[in-house]
Amino acid sequence: MKLSLPESDKTTLLDQLGVANRHFQQVYPGDKPDRQPVHTVYGGANLFKADTCVRMGDIALNNLQTYAPNFAELARVLHLKNHENLPPLEKDIAALTTKLDALSAEARKQEPAWLAYSVYHKIVQKLQREPVEDFRIDFEDGFGNRPDAEEDATASRAAQEVAKGMRQGTLSPFIGIRIKPFTEDMKARGVRTLDIFLTTLLAETGGQLPGNFVVMLPKVTIPEQMTTMVRLFELLEKANGLAPGTLKMETMVEATQIIMDEEGRNPLLRLIRASEGRCVAAHFGTYDYTASCGITARYQTMAHPVCDFAHHMTKVALGGTGIFLSDGATNVMPIGPHRGDNLSYAQLRENQESVHNAWRQAYHHTTHSLINGLYQGWDLNPAQLPMRYAATYNFFLSSYDDAVTRLRTFVERAAISTLTGDIFDDAATGQGLLNFFLKALNCGAISEEDIEATGLTREEINTRSFFRILEGRRGKTE
Repeated sequence: MKLSLPESDKTTLLDQLGVANRHFQQVYPGDKPDRQPVHTVYGGANLFKADTCVRMGDIALNNLQTYAPNFAELARVLHLKNHENLPPLEKDIAALTTKLDALSAEARKQEPAWLAYSVYHKIVQKLQREPVEDFRIDFEDGFGNRPDAEEDATASRAAQEVAKGMRQGTLSPFIGIRIKPFTEDMKARGVRTLDIFLTTLLAETGGQLPGNFVVMLPKVTIPEQMTTMVRLFELLEKANGLAPGTLKMETMVEATQIIMDEEGRNPLLRLIRASEGRCVAAHFGTYDYTASCGITARYQTMAHPVCDFAHHMTKVALGGTGIFLSDGATNVMPIGPHRGDNLSYAQLRENQESVHNAWRQAYHHTTHSLINGLYQGWDLNPAQLPMRYAATYNFFLSSYDDAVTRLRTFVERAAISTLTGDIFDDAATGQGLLNFFLKALNCGAISEEDIEATGLTREEINTRSFFRILEGRRGKTE
């Protein structure tokens, strides 16, 4: 076959393109396969104890079982699939539960009630096993502006409680602190709290940090704030004998200026680059952001259209970079207005209606976030935890069959494609499909056995890398 292009010229052009392609892949490596928590619970630093997460699980489970003592009740409140066909009487619900308990997981899926049953029981198991995935000890809005001596003492005591939690094994899998912002009036206080907390913690633990520890820097608006945090991290690592790069941070998206700067550009990627690889996540601040848009307090909710705009701008700016994104919080707490042991029937009913209304709002907010590709959000109260998991489990379980078909088909197609050097054209797409199952597995929505329906083995799943899966399969056929 006759070709017109001179070989040397073609090679030179493709080599130049290869340099640009590889640079692009460094900037946009795709979604990380690392575990991302489904939520971050923010709690005032003055209230934090070593067993806070354990106690939150107990409160959350009691809240669930008080206001939805069985899966049928929860299904009716949230309008889960087939809720209208579930029995209303407790004895019939108990009989149906006994029947479903006796079935295998595969046989149970043939029953109309399987989704509601599965969601409820997975929530209970999660609250008993790992109620909080990520906790942020809050020295900002959740703590407020207090005398310096009080914040100093709180920073020291909170660090001691973290050390105690590390010894007792009672901390959440992800944990960190939120300091005050690096604005001109708060920067010194933020740095002092960071120094006291880390110095005390490392002294208590012999230089060890808890797993997945991060520092949240709020109200970031300029790259210099991120750069300053990096330089502070370097000083703290050197002073405390930590390996360079140990300390990680998160930033917050909570001002219009972080979505659009004075030159009409989206500055988010520049802010992330200013962290020099230290920033792992960007969290949305619902109430500060809506306030910065001039939204009055009554309408400052996650459902406001300005929030969707900010989410989409953030996704466009940081999509493919590997930065985890988190939505904000629902500020309506599922707590009844009446307290005490001798409440009237009317008061009990009012409590139930109040909690169920708050449940529905939180459930819909979380579902909306998940549909928009935000797999993490904030929780502010233990009573919110059941709805975080209800929405998350319903989302993954109801999407499971479609996701299995897509990934199985993609694996079969990709297996016969070619690998060129260390670059596989569809690896990013495949990783995105695989990450759906990894996220569902991490939060307890599905098991490894459920992922095997895609045609992947457990060994392949554990690589957490679509590229490595394809590379391994290609090696077996050569």
